[in-house]
Amino acid sequence: MKSSDMKLIACNSNKPLGEAIAKYLHKPLTQITSKRFADMEIFVEIQENVRGAECFVIQSTSYPTNDNLMELLICIDALYRASADSITAVIPYFGYARQDRKTAARTPITSKLVANLITKAGANRVLTMDLHAGQIQGFFDMPTDNLYATPVIERDIRDNVRDLQNLMVVSPDVGGVVRARALARRFDADLAIVDKRRERAGESEVMNIIGDVKGRSCILFDDIVDSAGTLCNAADALMEAGATDVSAYVSHGVLSGQAVERVEKSAFKELVTTDSIAATDEVKNASKIRQITIAPLIGEAIRRISNAESVSSLFD
Repeated sequence: MKSSDMKLIACNSNKPLGEAIAKYLHKPLTQITSKRFADMEIFVEIQENVRGAECFVIQSTSYPTNDNLMELLICIDALYRASADSITAVIPYFGYARQDRKTAARTPITSKLVANLITKAGANRVLTMDLHAGQIQGFFDMPTDNLYATPVIERDIRDNVRDLQNLMVVSPDVGGVVRARALARRFDADLAIVDKRRERAGESEVMNIIGDVKGRSCILFDDIVDSAGTLCNAADALMEAGATDVSAYVSHGVLSGQAVERVEKSAFKELVTTDSIAATDEVKNASKIRQITIAPLIGEAIRRISNAESVSSLFD
């Protein structure tokens, strides 16, 4: 590894993940100051020499999304003006990813706007994980690596699910079938699909289960859990259809509003998310929610980028 000129910078959205990545790479985090003026303007100062360095800025654009996005942009600008040789924006969770297309007349494509902002700020590369839509990679006019949490999730399932022969992977909607099928293939497991109708944003009504889940141990697999309404409704429908138990694995635990309370009262045996978004105290205290770390996955990808090695082979 070109360790002598690598700099790891962790902004404030997910410091624990940044520290875990640094530990994996046996590198200290670069010291920075990030503070607010009285009117809540964000100020970032890099407190170490980064001239000619290969810099990796770790920042999820999770809640508060706009604040964390601005901190990322300002940090990139500070590194650019400090003559960093290269700047990689490491964004474990990419906010605004659900606004990836025009859904109605006179609506924005905000994912593209955010990609333009990151490009203009001075980043040379983006490293992210489980984008909500794969085409977002094309919104960036720079190399963009989209990692998959599937290997981390597979390992956790093998460690915690006793009866893998009775396993059934379930997609919570038709749009997630490709993602769920990729996980099912790793276990040579069957696949089921929840057919749902969404009446309005944040609400969903389960209509039908495609596949026989009777007597099966079901794992719902999705990329984002926000209000948790869809997943909880799906869990109820699966139990009503005869599933023995239902768990869920999700890449990004947004868990906004009453989501944690909803999961706690649901039919779920367990909801497992990665630590792409820092856990709140409510999440940490929840009995049915557990986080698994992606620090080795992100850290290994950073190491390979630094050494000009293949990143895609991580998933072979």
